[in-house]
Amino acid sequence: MGGRAVSVPLPIIAVLCGGTSAEREVSLGSGRACAVALARSFPTRLFEIETDALPSGLDPARHVVFSTLHGTFGEDGGMQRLLDAAGIHHAGCGAAASALTMDKARTKAAVAARCVQVARGVAFSAARKPAPDELLATLGEEIVLKPNNEGSSVGLALVSGRAALAAALGKITCGDWLAEERVVGRELSVGVLGGRALGVVEIRPRSGVYDFTSKYTKGLTEYLAPAPLDAATTRAAQAAAETAFAACGCRDYARADFILAAGENANSPLYFLELNTLPGMKETSLLPMSARCAGLDFTALVREMVGPAVARFRAGPAVAT
Repeated sequence: MGGRAVSVPLPIIAVLCGGTSAEREVSLGSGRACAVALARSFPTRLFEIETDALPSGLDPARHVVFSTLHGTFGEDGGMQRLLDAAGIHHAGCGAAASALTMDKARTKAAVAARCVQVARGVAFSAARKPAPDELLATLGEEIVLKPNNEGSSVGLALVSGRAALAAALGKITCGDWLAEERVVGRELSVGVLGGRALGVVEIRPRSGVYDFTSKYTKGLTEYLAPAPLDAATTRAAQAAAETAFAACGCRDYARADFILAAGENANSPLYFLELNTLPGMKETSLLPMSARCAGLDFTALVREMVGPAVARFRAGPAVAT
């Protein structure tokens, strides 16, 4: 007699939010929005993270983690390593890809190796800062300074000329940093789901700089979804997003950001900026905007985002990634 198929029950989706990074408040909003949406399809529990550790109550036999932690520890592979060690399945990128994509300089190198254009840059530590004249000679008069391993435009500064650059460098006292030539143009964002690009969103900050304030203050930035681009440019941005996703070993979902250089030329170059493996996830965030361009509402999007992890849970014990 043939054996009866064993039905594996739906896991409880454990939504992690909060954390200890500079992006804690952003994460709290993402987590609450995703928990509400996921509860329409799965049993769901929201965990607010207060320390750099796994929350109590997670069970690898019952839970699949959907993390909305942003920034350090949550997005840099720290939480992912703990989940892997505990045998807990989780949605999104594994520890190695998370650590790579949190390092902007390493990410740019990996993506450039796949023939996606990136802006010229110089990585440095606060203990070994380059001289202003050295950066100006390498990158030009207009320079972008940003922490090498923070998200949400934390610490971003645009400087012009030697005096402003020297002053900005003087304020850097700790951490790893990245100086880049400033590419003026249209800022674009492309969601990637299961390795396939979603729609292209254009970001138009009213100040001209998409920094932390412009990103999270209502009314300071206009978003166009889909971006008003010709078909060829749209396809180029989507292809570059897919290439970056693959180059960094990403899994399940991410968001890729670009600058389309200014100019009337239809072949204006597209510059890769960064990959965000745990992007903001309110209904009005960039990844959900990108998904809506592809016909996915917020509830459908989060269901698709967690779906591969649920499939891995049903297939057997978790293995480190």
